[in-house]
Amino acid sequence: MLYAYNCTGKTRISMEFKEWGKRKRGIERDTLYFNAYTEDLFHWHNDLENDNERYLKINADSNFFNGFKELALENKIRPYLHRYADFEFIIDYERWIITFSHGDADHIKISRGEENIFIWCIFLAICELTIDGLGAYDWVKYLYIDDPISSLDDNNAIAVASDLAQLLKKDRGHLKTVISSHHGLFFNVMCHELKRLGHKKYFLHRKSGSDTYTLRPTNDTPFFNHIAMLSELQQASESGKLYTHHFNMLRNILEKTATFFGFDDFSHCIKGVDDEILYARALNLLSHGGYSVYEPREMVDDTKELFKKILSAFLNRYRFDLPELIIEQNPQENQS
Repeated sequence: MLYAYNCTGKTRISMEFKEWGKRKRGIERDTLYFNAYTEDLFHWHNDLENDNERYLKINADSNFFNGFKELALENKIRPYLHRYADFEFIIDYERWIITFSHGDADHIKISRGEENIFIWCIFLAICELTIDGLGAYDWVKYLYIDDPISSLDDNNAIAVASDLAQLLKKDRGHLKTVISSHHGLFFNVMCHELKRLGHKKYFLHRKSGSDTYTLRPTNDTPFFNHIAMLSELQQASESGKLYTHHFNMLRNILEKTATFFGFDDFSHCIKGVDDEILYARALNLLSHGGYSVYEPREMVDDTKELFKKILSAFLNRYRFDLPELIIEQNPQENQS
């Protein structure tokens, strides 16, 4: 299990695993992937001329689809799909296309989120075939799953984690599996679900503007995204290396905290502290500058002091147990 922020390089790492297999193991293919490239194996025909016959085209040349036609995959896809969605589908193996319907409406175009969950259900069905030892996928030795919950809400993220965990429990560790995610809730649920199966958990981090990666075990306690972000903000505050995008991160954390406690505005998280009006105004103004982690701009001294006071007031009210997730290492170590 790997946890990392978006844009850290999780997908690049998954593809490097593929290349490593070719170089080190001398094997052309031994890994079944779910990542951004998997979704690219499908693309829409929208029938722009007649706006009538819309369907999803399949790249039939990919090894990903080796067992589709012979193994009646629809019967394995449907039980998964019906846990998340209420549309139907038909696979045309002559044309290698998928059409969708809902009630009396045929050839509908499903939403991006529905498309993602449908492709995920295909992957789960193929994993099930692999675990069952059917010949079309007997070449699979590894599963590599990168961020399967893009475009999904938290309820579906929990369901996806639960379904995946149950499948891996069925396999009982015969397939070696790597799962990477930026979604704290998904990561947390997976860690708890797989507790008895035995697995390793890591936090993958890359500092802004750096090619150096650090990999830190998370021990027995899974962490949520906001805990990791708070830990990073606290360390930045203590070091004085504060940049304009840190205000965006702090505002994001306060918004999530307010939602958790049922507040209708993030400013409730600092209500009653000294200078609460100043702090709320600063967070409103300084978190809307479109600041990017890729073009960091250091705060001026006065703004740094204001940031430190806001962060301190927040942490004094909500006493999070912040782990030291980021460890400075020799720049020559763990470089990509």
